[in-house]
Amino acid sequence: MSEAINAPGSVLFSEPGARWRAIAYGPALCTIILVIEVIRGGAIHWFGLAFCALLLAGFVWLQVVAGRRHISVELTPESLREGTEVTSLRDIAEVLPEEDEESWDYEDWQSARALGELSGVPRRRRGFGLKLKDGRLVQAWARDHLTLRAELTAALERLNGGTVEEKEAR
Repeated sequence: MSEAINAPGSVLFSEPGARWRAIAYGPALCTIILVIEVIRGGAIHWFGLAFCALLLAGFVWLQVVAGRRHISVELTPESLREGTEVTSLRDIAEVLPEEDEESWDYEDWQSARALGELSGVPRRRRGFGLKLKDGRLVQAWARDHLTLRAELTAALERLNGGTVEEKEAR
């Protein structure tokens, strides 16, 4: 998934996008139906249940592969990968403040392009703003956006030599 080969332990945050276990749900349901048919007696639909199990597993396999490719997130000390787009942490100027839930106005970053090749922030993910060093605003996103925000902020502080308060104290 990642373009860079990372040493074990160098991943600061990771979300797989989709889990392989989802492929087993359809065949498991077909197995439960088969067991019920065997217990109740009567006609057992071997071919139909096997066909449905394979069909469900095949379609879910496609969804899992797409999810792992396009909605996975990985943060390392050098880069942030959102889907297939990799952004160097050296290109990120700052993590913008969270949106104000009480405000009627949108933040500028909420209409900015979402990182990754998708047209927007994926379903069940939440975006937050980033300002790039060239002045552009973008949205990073994750299911656990608070943890990603905290880890990304800490990684940027380490990369830039500490927090603003620590720099002022020097």
